[in-house]
Amino acid sequence: MDFSTYMTGLTMGLTLIVAIGAQNAFVLRQGLRGEHVFAVVLTCALSDAVLITVGVTAFRHVTAILPALEPAMRYAGAAFLFWYGAKSLQSALGPANALVAASGTGAALSTTLATCLALTWLNPHVYLDTVVLLGTISTQFPGSQQAFWAGAVTSSFLFFFSLGYGARWLRPVFANPQAWRILEGVIALTMWLIAIKLLTGG
Repeated sequence: MDFSTYMTGLTMGLTLIVAIGAQNAFVLRQGLRGEHVFAVVLTCALSDAVLITVGVTAFRHVTAILPALEPAMRYAGAAFLFWYGAKSLQSALGPANALVAASGTGAALSTTLATCLALTWLNPHVYLDTVVLLGTISTQFPGSQQAFWAGAVTSSFLFFFSLGYGARWLRPVFANPQAWRILEGVIALTMWLIAIKLLTGG
């Protein structure tokens, strides 16, 4: 395996994924709550791996059909993000809900995974980053595309597992209900800003 190409894939993957977004905010929230962390981070990492695989192996075919799917995905994703943002705002404003994290009660695994998958697969920007951008960059390494793919996939697993399980170090901060209110408010704002960006084509 071409180690230099592997590191390029790893670096590019981390550069794209580290930006604060709906998916990352959700993973952070689950990590802080300690709810279904392994299932969530594994789902995110595997989803990215599938998309990166498609991008590296068949991005030309995908980019040909993406324009036809993009409008429907954009509106569905925006609607979901507005709804999820409203839920987060309700948690931020509700005195009882602000303490859910400390109580140990939360959503069922199936509900959590459904939300995780929606945040991942309903966002057209995910396809642009993983399929189109990484797929395009991979063509610069003829004969070493497998190494680039491996590096990009590694970056997803490294990032999501670090975010999900590293969040526990912030739990003392979030023992204060006010900190949870702020987090939920930030998540709501993040979701709505991304939704607006989707609707405006930004």
